[in-house]
Amino acid sequence: MVQLLPPDLAALGRIRAFQGLPPPVLAWLQQAGELWQYAPGETVVHPDEHTDRMLAVVTGGIQYDGPAGDQFTHLVRLNAGCLGGALPYARFQHSAGLGVAVGETVVYVLLCSLFPALEQVSPELVQRLVGVLSDRARDEVRAQERDDKLRALGKLSAGLSHELNNPAAAISRASASLKASLRVLPSLLLRLLATAPPAEAMANVTALAMLPDELPPPLTALQAADREAELADWLEAQGCPDGYALAAGLLDAGFTVATLAGVAAQLPAGARGPAFAWLSGHLTAQCLARDISEAGQRISTLVNDVKIYSHMDRATGPEKLAVTSGLDSTLYMFAHALRQKNVALTRDYAPDLPLITGQAGSLNQVWTNLLDNALDALPAAGGELWVSVNRVGNFLCVTIQDNGAGITPEVLAHMFEPFYTTKAVGKGSGQGLDIARHIVQEHNGRLEAASEPGRTEFRVFLPSA
Repeated sequence: MVQLLPPDLAALGRIRAFQGLPPPVLAWLQQAGELWQYAPGETVVHPDEHTDRMLAVVTGGIQYDGPAGDQFTHLVRLNAGCLGGALPYARFQHSAGLGVAVGETVVYVLLCSLFPALEQVSPELVQRLVGVLSDRARDEVRAQERDDKLRALGKLSAGLSHELNNPAAAISRASASLKASLRVLPSLLLRLLATAPPAEAMANVTALAMLPDELPPPLTALQAADREAELADWLEAQGCPDGYALAAGLLDAGFTVATLAGVAAQLPAGARGPAFAWLSGHLTAQCLARDISEAGQRISTLVNDVKIYSHMDRATGPEKLAVTSGLDSTLYMFAHALRQKNVALTRDYAPDLPLITGQAGSLNQVWTNLLDNALDALPAAGGELWVSVNRVGNFLCVTIQDNGAGITPEVLAHMFEPFYTTKAVGKGSGQGLDIARHIVQEHNGRLEAASEPGRTEFRVFLPSA
C-alpha cells in the first residue's frame, strides 16, 4: 500500500529536471508536493485514469504496460530521475496504460492545479518541463509511426505470402512436369527415327517444334473442348493411339488439324504417330519452361514491389519521386485483399504528372493507412475503390474514394484526433489517420476528408517539386 513519506529536500535533487534550481524553488517544490512510496509490483497508475498530477521518480522505477495494436505489451519504463504523468501544457488527460512499481519506488507528486503557481515561482523549471514534454511528444510520434508501419506490414504479410506462394507453387508443379516430360522425349525421338522418315519431312516436323513468340488468344471452354476433340480424332486417324493425350499439348501451342495436315501428308503412315507424339512432348516441355519463366518473373515483380513499397533499397532522406509509383506498389501489396473482397479497382492518373520531393517510405505508409481504412469500409459485395492523381495548381492531389457506408458528421469531426477510433477493441489504435496527417504535413501538404452515405473520399495534397 502506498505510503506518504516526510519531506526530503535531498530527494528532489535526484530528479534531473530539478537539478541546479535555486534553493527557494526547491523549498517551494518540497512544500507543494509529496513523496509517495510504493512496494514492488504495486500499481502507481491505473489504466485510463484521469491524469491530474506530475510524477517524478526518485528511486526505483515505473513500468508502463498497455495495448499496442492487437497485443498487450511493455510501453515505456521510467527510471530514477525521470518525469511522468502530467506536465505543464500537456493535452492528454488520461493515462495510456498500467504503471507498476519496479522494486521499492519513491515518487515525487505535484498536482496539476499547482502548475500556475509553479509558473510564477520558477519560469525556468516550467521551461524545462515543457522541453521534457516536447521530447516526449517527438518520441511518441516516432514510436507511433514505427508501430503503425509494422502493424500495416504485418496485416499485409498474409496477402503477400499468398501472392508469393501462387507462383512458387506454379514453379514447383511445372518443374516436376517438365522433368517427367524431358525424361520421355529421348525415347519418343528414337521411336520416330526408327521409322526412317525422309529428311525433308523431318525438317518440316522440327520446324514446328518451336513455340511462336505470341500464342493465339485463349479459347472459351466450349471452343477448346470442340477443337481438342476434333484434333484428337484426327490424330487417332493418323495412327496415334493416344490422340486425346497429345491433342492438349498441340492445341495449347496453337496447332490445329489444318496446320498439321500438310506435315502429315509428307510422312510415311508409320511415322505419323511417333512424329506427333514427339512434337507434342517437345512443345509441352517448352510450354512448361515458359510457365516457369513467367512465374519466376512474377516473383521478381513482387519482390521489386516490396522494395519500392518499403523503400529498402533507397536513401531515407527526401528525394524527387513519382507519387504514382508509390501508389501502385502499395496497391500491389493489397492485391490479395482486393481479390478476397472482389473489389472493383479504378485507377485514374492524369498524364505528365510532375515529381514531388518527399520520403517514399513515409508516403507509402499514408497510402497504406488510407487504403486499409477504405477496404474496411467497403460492403461485403459490390465494393468499389477509386484511386486518382491530378494536378491542382502547384499541388498533386491524390484521391482515394470508396463506396462504403460513409462516415457520420460526428465521427468525421474527430477522426484525425490521436487514439480516436470507432473500431472494436484490438482492431484499431486510432493512430493511423493522425500519423497519416502528420506525415503529409511534414511534406508541406494537407490531408482532407469528405463523406456522405455511400461515398467517402480522402484527398492528399502534396506540393510538386
